Amino acid sequence: MAAAPRVTGLRRRGTTRVEIELDGEPWRAVPLEALQQTALAVGSTLDRGAARELGRALRRHRALSVAVGALRGRDHTTASLVRRLAARGVRPAERSETLAVLGRAGLVDDTRFAHDRAALLARRGGGDRRIAFDLERQGVAAELAAAAIAALEPERERAQRIVGERGRTAKTLRALAAQGFSEEALEGLVAEADAGALG
Repeated sequence: MAAAPRVTGLRRRGTTRVEIELDGEPWRAVPLEALQQTALAVGSTLDRGAARELGRALRRHRALSVAVGALRGRDHTTASLVRRLAARGVRPAERSETLAVLGRAGLVDDTRFAHDRAALLARRGGGDRRIAFDLERQGVAAELAAAAIAALEPERERAQRIVGERGRTAKTLRALAAQGFSEEALEGLVAEADAGALG
């Protein structure tokens, strides 16, 4: 059985990668962060155990890179990141580890996401049903979505403000209904409306 190759050099390639040299020959360049998670050093052998360790470190690094890349564009829930990582072929173990790291760093927080997203949709004129649907679609747990909606200004007050801005017309009330405002929130507004204003 052939002896395991020996690491004879580690050379920086740019600021983020290191080229591993085995038995005097260039082997492959790997991310510096992944290499730092292993025991590989000049003089060590790349036996089966070390190769597995390097493989795990590379998979963890790739999973974290995919997740951080997704978070650069916008905030995500745990569920939406799980879907993204799974679609990119990241194994369940690495998905879990990545989400744990991001959670500890405060980069993934479903409660914060739910409250921020609910507040944004409410500012844009969304009713509670629309907000609940959106949060569910984003992967927010039902209890977190309910708490985020409960923290908003009451739906009826939001509807009254929109009617005050746009006018008490049938068109406004239809728009509110289309934006997910409940019948209860609109009920009083319809009852208060003059027949001429709704015509």
